[in-house]
Amino acid sequence: MTELARPTAKRLQRPSWRDSRLVVGVLLVIVAATLGAKAVASADDRVPLWVAATNLVAGDEVEAGSFVRADVRLADGMTAYLGADARAPVGSFIVRDVRAGELVPVSAVGDADTVGVQRVTVRADAMATSGLARGSRVDVFVTPKAATTGEQAKATTTKVLEAAAVAGVLTSSGGFGSGSLTSVQIYVPAEKVQLLVEAVDGEAKLTLVPSVGAVTGGGA
Repeated sequence: MTELARPTAKRLQRPSWRDSRLVVGVLLVIVAATLGAKAVASADDRVPLWVAATNLVAGDEVEAGSFVRADVRLADGMTAYLGADARAPVGSFIVRDVRAGELVPVSAVGDADTVGVQRVTVRADAMATSGLARGSRVDVFVTPKAATTGEQAKATTTKVLEAAAVAGVLTSSGGFGSGSLTSVQIYVPAEKVQLLVEAVDGEAKLTLVPSVGAVTGGGA
């Protein structure tokens, strides 16, 4: 009988760098590692910055709750914001308005010497102040109190402040209608404080008119 040919076993060979499949596999591993490293590096580009927790008005003293931290990725060259890698500058003052949710510029915070306003509380008609909120800007008009009804009719109304910042709207007093008054705290330039205080002490009528672009509603 004729013997059948026996198959011969092939010896396994170690892969060679000449094997295209091995080269492609190594390249895929390198590409994946590079992309992963770039993704991690991109995530690390975020920096901690302070964000206004509420509407901050020029003249406000910075308190513990004035800012909240946010990790933000900034474009190249944008370094003019207050970093949250240090403690919030509690006790400093806001020298220009910053809206709630905005990054706090370094230039918006200073010491007491850089603040040129003082907080004054005035009382005005509740109907005229119903749309005001912290951070609003108002023009303040004063009508002097006259001794008689006839003199009151001739009283001259004068604008004494323009675009004054509202620090807070307090509670109303009195009944409904024209007799209801609201106390409003406004920041007044230092040179105008005496004029406004004299008007308040003289029981003059104060009218607050929202400036163009003023914040409205019940903002904090």
